[in-house]
Amino acid sequence: MREQIMAVQRMQDYIGQNTARDISLSDLAQASLFSPWYSYRLFREVLGLTPTEYVRRLRLSQAAVRLREGKERVIDVAFDLGFSNVDTFTRAFFRAFGLNPSEYMKDPVPIPLFIPYGAKYRELRKEAEEMPAIQTVFVQAVRKPERLCIIKRGVHAEDYFPYCEEVSCDVWGILMSMRSLCGEPVCMWLPPRYRKPGTSTYVQGVEVETDYAGIVPEGFDTILLPEAEYLMFQGLPFAEEDYCEAIRAVQHAADGYDPTPIGYRWDEENPRIQLEPRGERGYIELRPVRRIEK
Repeated sequence: MREQIMAVQRMQDYIGQNTARDISLSDLAQASLFSPWYSYRLFREVLGLTPTEYVRRLRLSQAAVRLREGKERVIDVAFDLGFSNVDTFTRAFFRAFGLNPSEYMKDPVPIPLFIPYGAKYRELRKEAEEMPAIQTVFVQAVRKPERLCIIKRGVHAEDYFPYCEEVSCDVWGILMSMRSLCGEPVCMWLPPRYRKPGTSTYVQGVEVETDYAGIVPEGFDTILLPEAEYLMFQGLPFAEEDYCEAIRAVQHAADGYDPTPIGYRWDEENPRIQLEPRGERGYIELRPVRRIEK
């Protein structure tokens, strides 16, 4: 089955690299190294979408991200992402998100963006593995301002995989559609003061201004986080399929780090923060600290 999974991954990679051009089943077959008929069936079985549905949802979500910034014309975004005309794009956008592109550009409300999770990551990797070899981890002190965080709580989850099982991975698509102070959504481990009875330690959310007056998606909650200092731990770039090992390596380094020589102590009252693991930048995690009073 591994061979078939990687064939689907190759088709996903091809689509991601050619979003703006017409993509035929023949193109995908060449990428998958299987026949067009088998490639189509394999793609649908593994991802639950036909290639056409996958491409459309991906293009529309990429369009929404660009329109959210309000710096491009609707017509330019439509043509750049392979739509034949603005009317076709507008109808497809409305069917997907319930509002027109021009409306969304003026008022980017939370919408369910499509996140194209790779086929090779679909099997949740929960098994215990040996600790990877020691690698370089960069440490930097950063300060976060007071901010409001719009979060989706789980039930019992204390980490990513149980959280996805409780809440589903679709939450990330909604968070990605929202403007964030740090430019992207965050995952957090909440200390007791921010948890509600019967809810999870691990949550996903987006940090916004304290005077945020936009929509809070249904089923989401808000918490006000104070200005705080963090130590940011960042690992080396990694191959995407090695993300679990990359996370463990950085967390292992952070767990053993003593902040007192640089004038800090760990802060148990603010949340620990995780950014999306991206191979090109290395895994990043922020641990809250307080300055040691002299």
